[in-house]
Amino acid sequence: MSPGAPWVALLVAAAAWWASTGVILRAVALADRGGPGAQRMLCLMSLPVLGAGALALTLSLSDPGALGDYLGFFGALAIWGWIELAFLTGAITGPAPLPCPPGLSGWARFWSGFGTVAYHEAALVLALLAIFHLSDGAANSTGLLIFSLLFAARISAKLNLFFGVPRVHGDLLPRPLAHLPSHFRIRPMTWLMPLSLALLLWAMLAAALRGAESAAPRHVLLATLAGLALLEHLLMILPLPDDKLWRWMLPAGGRPARPKPFKEDANGI
Repeated sequence: MSPGAPWVALLVAAAAWWASTGVILRAVALADRGGPGAQRMLCLMSLPVLGAGALALTLSLSDPGALGDYLGFFGALAIWGWIELAFLTGAITGPAPLPCPPGLSGWARFWSGFGTVAYHEAALVLALLAIFHLSDGAANSTGLLIFSLLFAARISAKLNLFFGVPRVHGDLLPRPLAHLPSHFRIRPMTWLMPLSLALLLWAMLAAALRGAESAAPRHVLLATLAGLALLEHLLMILPLPDDKLWRWMLPAGGRPARPKPFKEDANGI
């Protein structure tokens, strides 16, 4: 079994996406039961993941082969995963992690939403800039490409949630982010969703075509992640229970039931 085989890269990317999401959700759910102290402890205890990701990505830069591609992929995924875990535990959120005040619209609503995630966005941008700097002139830029794709897909998802989508899946959010769905909007999809879907489809097909021409697994890894990001966007408009992909991994008993923090068109644009 060659690590450069396209189907191997596809399975690795899909399995890593599913497993890493499930592990993070389970760890955050367990810490959620212990309160702020447990959440901070989880964030600190998981710092080696960030360090391992940075090391793997650094080692990947000088290896243009399949090993470098996988090191860059897992390095970028580990860095991304730690920042997301820090966000979900409430360690890195924003200066105003509060529900959206009723009646806000336009830029006032935008800045209210941005205030809940500003530090998290800054952390992602700083990580992206650091990876870009390290990758300048490197023999392998897989880590940069993977992190850039994750970053672009996340920004697209957040903007779509802000402008409005038919379906919002917020029941897996932990207590520190229970206010977040109040900044979302349930409504028919806007112009942004078709544009996002088209760009993600283009990225997936472009990477897949490059993968068909090259033995390097980096293109298949990128194509698979782009396809998964496309799926995540489709789940905002299609009536599919995406939470069942990971709910069985959560600790027994789940999270306490919470009232719906938003309703259709609760806040205007």
